[in-house]
Amino acid sequence: MGKGPGLYSDIGKRARDLLYRDYQCDQKFTITTYSPTGVSITSSGTKKGELFLADVNTQLKHKNVTTDVKVDTNSNLFTTVTIDEPAPGLKTILSFRVPDQRSGKLELQYLHDYAGISSSIGLTANPIVNFSGVLGNNNLAVGTDVSFDTKEGALTKCNFGASFTNADLIASLSLNDKGDTLSATYYHTVSLLTNTAVGAEVTHSFSTNENTITVGTQHALDPLTTVKARVNNFGKASALLQHEWRPKSLITVSTEVDTKSIDKSAKLGLALALKP
Repeated sequence: MGKGPGLYSDIGKRARDLLYRDYQCDQKFTITTYSPTGVSITSSGTKKGELFLADVNTQLKHKNVTTDVKVDTNSNLFTTVTIDEPAPGLKTILSFRVPDQRSGKLELQYLHDYAGISSSIGLTANPIVNFSGVLGNNNLAVGTDVSFDTKEGALTKCNFGASFTNADLIASLSLNDKGDTLSATYYHTVSLLTNTAVGAEVTHSFSTNENTITVGTQHALDPLTTVKARVNNFGKASALLQHEWRPKSLITVSTEVDTKSIDKSAKLGLALALKP
């Protein structure tokens, strides 16, 4: 684990990755190729029921500048330019989407041993301004994430969070949706040798007085194969098997079952990622 508290988005990330990352009920295929000049091209297609979505992403790296250009089946063009460390600890990100003229955004990220700051502003006449900041170290961190709409003159987002980390445990607590949602996450490493871990997320909505509890685990059957499982208090149980059948190339099979409606068929997802 690196020094410093990281960014606000890192609060609770390990638990969320364990509980939600790679789970899906669709069919997805991704292939990445590299040119001799260092350009990488990633093509992906996803089948959601009867709908098929595809995109092509081209990435070019030159020194500390990375340019990503992605085109999807809806004729949208996404462009992101990332300048890594023009100054120590600083990262600059410029992004925009065509034909959406209000999508332009400039973001600055700064990482320090005792602070992590991210600030962005929309490149429009009346932009949305976002600021997130975290203070602490790699053991204890507290932070906030706020967005302000200059056109409406109102806060659109106001979140607070804190996290605690030690050698094998990560716990976090956050207050989101302008104080309406309280979330707590827990991640515990059981065995580094087998990459075994357990995690949980508990969310309470004050407006609906509803609780959502999700617990999950992961375990490496061998250095190339990982299994994960999760279940929530609504009776949705999911599991996945991920195998690295060649270096950097993964095949993931996942399924979801509604234990409260066993008459419904299970949902099955398949993802195949190929890299040379």
